[in-house]
This record gives sequence, structure tokens and C-alpha cells, in this order.
Amino acid sequence: MAEAADFQGMNPSPARRWLRRTAAVLAGAPLIAALLAGATAPVAQAGGTGKAPTGSGTVAVSLDTVTPSAPVKGDTLTVSGTLTNKGRETVTAAQVDLRVGPRLFSRTSIDAANRRTGYLPGADPSPVGGKYTVKIAKLPSGISQDFTLSVPVSKLGLGDDGVYQLGVTLSGRTPHALYDQVLGIKRTFLPWQSTDSDSKPRISYAWPLIAPAHLTAETGSDSQQTPVFADDDLAAEIAPGGRLEQMVSLGRQLPVTWVIDPDLLASVDAMTRNYRVKSGDTTIAGTNQNVAKQWLTSLEAAVTEGKVIALPFGDPDLASIAHRGKNVSGTLSHLQNASEVAATTVQTILHLKPSTDFAWPVDGAIDPSIVDVATSAGAHNVIARSDSLQETGDLVYTPTAARPIGGGTTAVVSDARLSTAFQGDMTKAGDSTLAVQKFLALTLSLAEQDTDEDRSVVVAPQRMPTVAQAQSMARALHALDDGRWTQSQGLVQAAEAKPDAKATTEVPRASRYPKKLRSQELPTQAFQDIKSTQASLNNFQVILTQPERVVTPFGNAVNRSMSTSWRGRPLEAQQYRDSVRTYLQGLVNEVQLISKSDVTLSGRSATIPVTVQNRLLQDVDHLVLRLRSENATRLKLNDDGAVAEQPIQIAGGHSQSVKFDAAANINGQVQMTGQLYTEDGTPYGAEMNFTVKVSELTPTVLLVIAGGLLLLVLAGIRMYTHRKRANAGGAAGDDGSEPEQPSDPTPDTGPESAEPSGTGEKVDR
Repeated sequence: MAEAADFQGMNPSPARRWLRRTAAVLAGAPLIAALLAGATAPVAQAGGTGKAPTGSGTVAVSLDTVTPSAPVKGDTLTVSGTLTNKGRETVTAAQVDLRVGPRLFSRTSIDAANRRTGYLPGADPSPVGGKYTVKIAKLPSGISQDFTLSVPVSKLGLGDDGVYQLGVTLSGRTPHALYDQVLGIKRTFLPWQSTDSDSKPRISYAWPLIAPAHLTAETGSDSQQTPVFADDDLAAEIAPGGRLEQMVSLGRQLPVTWVIDPDLLASVDAMTRNYRVKSGDTTIAGTNQNVAKQWLTSLEAAVTEGKVIALPFGDPDLASIAHRGKNVSGTLSHLQNASEVAATTVQTILHLKPSTDFAWPVDGAIDPSIVDVATSAGAHNVIARSDSLQETGDLVYTPTAARPIGGGTTAVVSDARLSTAFQGDMTKAGDSTLAVQKFLALTLSLAEQDTDEDRSVVVAPQRMPTVAQAQSMARALHALDDGRWTQSQGLVQAAEAKPDAKATTEVPRASRYPKKLRSQELPTQAFQDIKSTQASLNNFQVILTQPERVVTPFGNAVNRSMSTSWRGRPLEAQQYRDSVRTYLQGLVNEVQLISKSDVTLSGRSATIPVTVQNRLLQDVDHLVLRLRSENATRLKLNDDGAVAEQPIQIAGGHSQSVKFDAAANINGQVQMTGQLYTEDGTPYGAEMNFTVKVSELTPTVLLVIAGGLLLLVLAGIRMYTHRKRANAGGAAGDDGSEPEQPSDPTPDTGPESAEPSGTGEKVDR
């Protein structure tokens, strides 16, 4: 009867029309309310107005675990988490539901779903319902409550293999909303692959072992050259539970390629023996030898031949060198040296041969100058990232990682989505779980792309993952262990894979380099400082009989000065460079001329001594001491004129006095300058200046002196004769002996002193 009333051509009664309209309004009220709540909830949270969240943002839902991460037939999916009432009213008659679907067909749709926050009817699926819910009678404002929800996979309504959206909602009532509505939602992803995929992309995961610089340029004076650390922070990182300890213990169970900074190995290796740590103005003995030995033992057991890539020593910042440093002379030679040292360091400590054919710019961002710098050090593979080397064609799939970019260089392009999947704060279980599920969804979506190409996909995560980030990365990789839609591959093999002919090979222009990364680069002044330090080191080492004791620690310190780890820490970077330069200058000053006071020269000729001091613990050689008279007419040196020089060779901890012959012609003062030089004529150390006062004796004065001496001699003869006559009458001593005569004076000599000579030093021939 009711249906007949709505037939075309028939008009319902006014009463019937009113009833139908009222029923429609009542039926649509919850839907309208939900739509408004879903639309306004994100605004309320993001606006920062201080108002309590409403709508589907009233209750915060955290998904702490999703197990298994990628279920198969017969599994039971268990989701656990926490509910927190952020609103101002108590939620009553609530229940937690699981909502599965819809299926997501591309990585773009995964990104879009990941950005959604509020609940939207129609877009969000219906709950699984039935007995697969969790009832919560009351959730007061500000209170949190844990939940666990388990559903057999067969009840999830999963269809074809692929990525499904997985949502957990809390529905309930509040005093101002007496009908049921969704008050909280959290979404994630559920990879569903019931059978092995026909197309399995090969995943190459870079596992970085990189740390900031901890070793200084200083070493002990002992034969072992005991290293000095700026702090003992590295010990905490390699100790059980530390960041680097976790990287090793997790990585040894994963199919990864180790990307190692050899400086880290060298630093930990130095800790296995005696080492010292700076403490204020002094140093104290380090005590973590056993921790260092254990870490190296674990690492050696974890790594295998062919799965280790050694970065240049110190992990130099390629972008900073390319943009700020390559025009400073010597910078590129430092990079080449860092590459050469890398292989030797890894082989010595880990007893295997690494690949040194890779360069890794920060965040995989490249431009032509960065590629040029990378290849100048011998690398043929540059690890880039897909958000830098972007696809410009119409590819509907992700191409293989290897791309020839000219000059025999291959760009190994890591996938930006996968490489940045774990860059956030992973300390909260909910954040870690969401990152793992998204990573798995993205890899499955890769496998489902419509292509017959055999592809290698590279993942290059952040350089120094935190403990929580490393643990999240390991969970994601373990979820791929069964190989249902991916297979593992080494990074070296990925670089050697056949390139995709349709993939872009055009390196982006310098103008497209990210401004944020450019702002963090080392300044040009940093490379000027490094150049100055290297010049001092070059000048210093030529006089040493054991130059390796200085060249090695300072060469490594110079490499550390260019490290990528200084990004975002400009003050610390400057302090490190200053400390290296100051310490080197202190060593240079240990070989010096001892200051002289004024010298008085009496006579036409004399010798002028100049003392050179070596307070180093090794001998020095190949030095020349040059003495210059500023007035050769008044005072000549070695009959040659204004300048005389002599070679210098001094044992460690000793001084040497060098004597120069001088000839005076005219009375007066002469300024003298002493300067040390290396054998190639480069000045060494500071000049030493002193004054020589020439006081020549005239013939008249000499005649007067001679006459006086003659009178003294005659007076002495007379006194002797008189005394002899007085004793002639037998006035000898009672015992018949001769009277005692005064002895010759003892010569006044003493050891040579390194202190400045006294005022008014008199030099006689």
C-alpha cells in the first residue's frame, strides 16, 4: 500500500509526506553529524586554539603492534594499542572495531591514504563487527586504556593480493552526542600476498656504520703514540644497548650491505689499546678496551666478503667540497688520500677487502659538480636518491636503480620513499609500527607494478640511525624474510645490474640542489683552514727523522675536518679545526732559536754563538740556520759578507750551539737576524733578533796597554830579586822547604744553558 502511493501520477497525502520527510531527517542525522565531525576534527587539532578535540579526533588511537605484519592464509591478525581520551567529556558505550579496505593499487594511493586523518563515511569501510570487537564501558577525559583485537584473516574479507588499508576505530557516545559515532581512528596498511609473486624486485639495503669524529690529532709521546680522544662518547655507542652495538647485532641477522666509514673502525681499534680522554686541560686514561674489542669481534663475525663498502676515510662531505672547497688548492688531494686510506684501514681491521668504488652524497642529492668531485676520488658509483634524480618520462613503474650518467659513472638511485621510511621518531611503538607497515606496503606495491622488467631497488637510509630507527628497520626487513614478493641482493650487484633504457639519466642542475642541504654545508673558510694546516704540516714533516709519527695522525685529522657529520654543527666543526691547527703549531714551536741578549764584540774578530733547541722526542734534520748582519760594512760574517748559514741536526730533547765567525771593521751597533730554514729555503719558525756592539781597540790604546804591561813585569822582577836577597842568609823555613806558591786559578766553565744569554754578553776570540 505504501509503495503504491509513490507510483508516478499519484500524489501522497500531506500527512504521509510529513512522515516521510521526518524519517529521512532522522535517518540522515548521524551521517551528517559524522561528516561534519570528520571534516572539522583535523582543523580543530591543527588550529592550535587550545580547544579540546572533537569528532573523530576526540580519542587518540595508537597502534602499537600489528602481528603478523604481513599475514598469510590461516593466520589470526592481532592488533594492540592504546586509546587516549583527548576530549573534555567521558566517552561511554564505546567499542573498538577493525576496518579493512579498500585495496590500494599504487604507491601514490598509499601516500594519499597515509595523509588522511579524520573519519569519513563512505571512504572508510564498515567494521568487521560481530564478536571481533572490544567493548569499553567508559573512558574518562584524559585517561588512556590499552586494547587488543584479534581477528582471523579469513574474516577480514581480503580479496586479491595487494595492499589494503587497515583502520582501527573507537565508536561511542558523549553527553552531548547520545548516538553512536566514530570518536577516534588510526589507519595503517596491511600487505596481503597469499602466494609467491611472479615478479620479485631485488632489494639492496645499505646498512650504515658511521659516527661523528671522536679522535683528536694529539698522541702521546710514548713509542706507541697513545691516541687522545676528545670525549668517551664512542664507548657508550659501542657498549651493549648503544647505537652502534645495536647496528651490528641487528645487521648480522639481516641481508644487508654494510656501508662503513673507516674512521670509525680506526677509532674503535685505537680504543682496544691504551688511550686517553680529554678532561678539561688534561687527559685521563680510557677504560673501555674490552668494550672496543668485543664490538670489533662482533662486527668481524657479521660482515662477509662482497658485502662491505668502505666510504672515504672520515666520510667527507662531497657536496661541501663540490660547492665550497674544490677551488681551494689541495682539497681534492685530501679526498683522494681519504679514499686510498679507506681500503687499507678496513683490510687491516676486518681482514677482508671492501669495495671502495662508491660515493654517497648527503641524502643522495646530486648535481654535476658533486658527481665530478665524487669521481675525482676514484668512485665509479654514486649513490643518489630518486627525489634528486627524478623520472621525467612517462614510466608507470619504478625503474631499476642503476643509471649510466656519463663518463663511465653509474648513479645508483635509491628509492626515496623506502629510504626515508624510518627517519622519524621511532621511540614510540605506534610510530614504529606504522613505519614498518608502510614500508612493507610500499615494497609490495613495487612488486605489483605492471612491468616485465627485472628490477633492482636500493634503499639507502639515514647515515646515523638511532637505536629505535635501527630496530624498526630490522623489523621491516625480517618481515620480508619469506621472500613472498621481494628478494635480497647486495649493493655491489645492484650497481652492476642492467640499466633500464627508459629511465632518466640526466643529472639535475646545481640550481635544483636543495636549499636546506646547501645551508648546512661547510663554509669556504673551513677549507682555507684545512689548507693552512696542511701547509704547516708539509713544512714541519721535512725536518723530522720519523715523519710518520706526525703525518698519519694529522692527515687523518684533516680528513675528519671535512666530515659529513659536521653538518648542522658549525661551531663544533670550527673548534675541531682550530684544535688541530693549534696542536700542530705547538709541535712546530718545539724546534726554535733561543733568544739572545745584546752581544759586545771586543776586537776585530770573534765568534757569535746561536743556540737552537729541539724539545721534540725525535731527532730533527734538514734544517739550515741563517745569520744575517744588517750592516756588513761594520760587521761581516765568515768573511762572506752579510749572511752566513750552517746545517742543523739536533737529537730529540737537546740543544745545539752554532758558532759563526765575525769580523769587525768599524765601531758601533749592528742588528743581527737569525732564522731557521728548511733545505728548500722555506722559513721555519720565527726570526730571532739581537744587537752586536762593536768596540774596536786603536793602536794608541794598544801602545798604552803594552807600556803598562812592561812596567808591571819590571816591578815583578825587582820584587823577586829583593826577596831572594832577603832569604839568602839562611832565612829558609824551619824544615828547609820552599814557601808555598799560589796555584793557577781554576777555569770558570759550566754546562751550556738553553736560557737567553745575559745582558751585555761579551764575546772574545
